[in-house]
Amino acid sequence: MSTGVIIAIVVVVIVLAAALTTVLLRPGGVGGRSLHRRFGPEYDRVLRSHDGDTKATEKELSERLQRHGDLTTRPLSTQAREEYTANWAAVQEHFIDSPRKALAEADALIENLARDRGFPDAKSGEHFDALSVHHARHLHGYRDAHEIVGRGDDATSTEEMREALVRARAMFEELIKADGHRAPSNRDADRDLDRSDDTDADADADAEKRHGGSRLGALGRRQN
Repeated sequence: MSTGVIIAIVVVVIVLAAALTTVLLRPGGVGGRSLHRRFGPEYDRVLRSHDGDTKATEKELSERLQRHGDLTTRPLSTQAREEYTANWAAVQEHFIDSPRKALAEADALIENLARDRGFPDAKSGEHFDALSVHHARHLHGYRDAHEIVGRGDDATSTEEMREALVRARAMFEELIKADGHRAPSNRDADRDLDRSDDTDADADADAEKRHGGSRLGALGRRQN
């Protein structure tokens, strides 16, 4: 094989390698699609925070993967799992009479649970970033609840807080069952928390029996 042919082959290989690298690193390219699949709604949230700049978005998410991708979660003891489950059921029951306080309790409960599983606590500044690497598709509800609690104002309606608690529960359940265990449910509290149709006569009748004659529509809204 002549020197000219060898040089030509080397040049072609270099060009192809450069083209492949460009595709992999290009915003929205193969690397971008992989990040979008992994982070889901969190990718879209970060993209909005960067005003649609995909390059900055993928850089931030790639850095999160580098920092937290190797994090190994710690198992929960049976006692701890049972205590967390009981505490969450209590939060849902408290919501009927004190929605803002119950949402704050839920926020603290998830933070403590995440810390016990090995994630950084909220004061570290890495709490949500680390959770996004391992539980991105369940993060948005918990983040919303945390932000509502952090605002500490009266502008948030009871219904908005109820919806935030329902969505935050997905993160709680994900952290509880991460060892292969599913969180036992408190059926009465779950039914109240998920209810959104006030015209469900059977559910209202059941709520009336459980709450001493007062009819309970959507969670947190008593009806006379």
